[in-house]
Amino acid sequence: MREKPKIHRWIALIFFLFSTGCATGSSRVVFRDQNMDFGSLQAVAVMPFTNLTRDNMAGERVRDVFMTMLQATGGVYVIPPGEVGRGISRLNLERPASPTPEDVTKFAKIVNADAVFTGTVTEYGEVRSGTSAANVVSLSLQMIEAQTGKVVWSASSTQGGVTTADRLFGGGGEPMNATTQKAVDDLLDKLFGK
Repeated sequence: MREKPKIHRWIALIFFLFSTGCATGSSRVVFRDQNMDFGSLQAVAVMPFTNLTRDNMAGERVRDVFMTMLQATGGVYVIPPGEVGRGISRLNLERPASPTPEDVTKFAKIVNADAVFTGTVTEYGEVRSGTSAANVVSLSLQMIEAQTGKVVWSASSTQGGVTTADRLFGGGGEPMNATTQKAVDDLLDKLFGK
């Protein structure tokens, strides 16, 4: 009779281990303005991202990956970072990562953009759980229409983290750039409705 409680403990332990993996994957929370014709977009600008992490370069790294992968889709022309920087300088924008609607419309005219992307990197780096460690990236993006300065699309993604397999068998997860690419790929899927 004493064996049944041990079996129940093992079952409970296994269930607990499989249900406590760190956040990996994404939620399907996406805002998309139904009145926006996304097919009409030809050129977009990507502003510098807000960086809320301890890594001083996280915003620039994630922005670079996002710009490269967005350009690779072939769906839109991504205005080069030098042109974006020139537009920011000409307008003397103090906070280019969070422009006002008026700033967006003026900026878009200077660089000939149909829309402007802004973003925030909230997590970037290594997370630990017990003796295991893995990389995690969490970011949110917004697309702002150039003519109105209105947000027409918004989504977020978190990728990476310590998995149950990492906890049970060890391992360090994927490289930071691969984790970043997964997060950006998830956001591009949400943008293009895949």
